[in-house]
Amino acid sequence: MTEKTAENQKDNRIFIGGKPFMNYVTAVVMQFNTNNMTEVKISSRGKFITKAVDVAEVARRKFLQEQRVTAKEVIIGSEEFENDEGKKINVSTIDILLSR
Repeated sequence: MTEKTAENQKDNRIFIGGKPFMNYVTAVVMQFNTNNMTEVKISSRGKFITKAVDVAEVARRKFLQEQRVTAKEVIIGSEEFENDEGKKINVSTIDILLSR
């Protein structure tokens, strides 16, 4: 097994996008329960930031309450992109680190 393959198997990051809400909640719960992760990072940017916060809270309060999962760290920031017209724009980002 190469180092890169081992790193991918231990990846604990969930990227929030346009899929249904419960898909992400299920992914977070599976990381803790099935993959026995002690930390899971939920990442999002732009219009999906509110969904990321909701996913973290629903997973923590409804499905992982017995495991005492908490939001260990929240990192906010922005990334600069070039849009279709060539104009540079900033997009907000958030990383929520859940830990048990």
